[in-house]
Amino acid sequence: MAKEVIKKDGTKEPFDAGKIRNAIVATVASVALSEERKNEVVEQVVSKVTQTIVEGKDEIPTSEIKENILSELDSIEPSVSAAWRKYEQEKQAP
Repeated sequence: MAKEVIKKDGTKEPFDAGKIRNAIVATVASVALSEERKNEVVEQVVSKVTQTIVEGKDEIPTSEIKENILSELDSIEPSVSAAWRKYEQEKQAP
């Protein structure tokens, strides 16, 4: 599993799978899904991203982690990936 994450500004910090989980939980909370489905989505995405994307790398850019999270969300629950993208757009708006 990756030991370090490379942030947008080039700084590095230790990899923390909890941050991936927290980001997905926050996004899922904004979508009208049953609690059971929200939990399923979180578990599926966290598992997939941490097991297949991050393994075998010493370092990974946050942008790559985000792309993989969104790709996985697109395939299992598009409404959640749409909510994530909407949040990103609103965050960047002046």
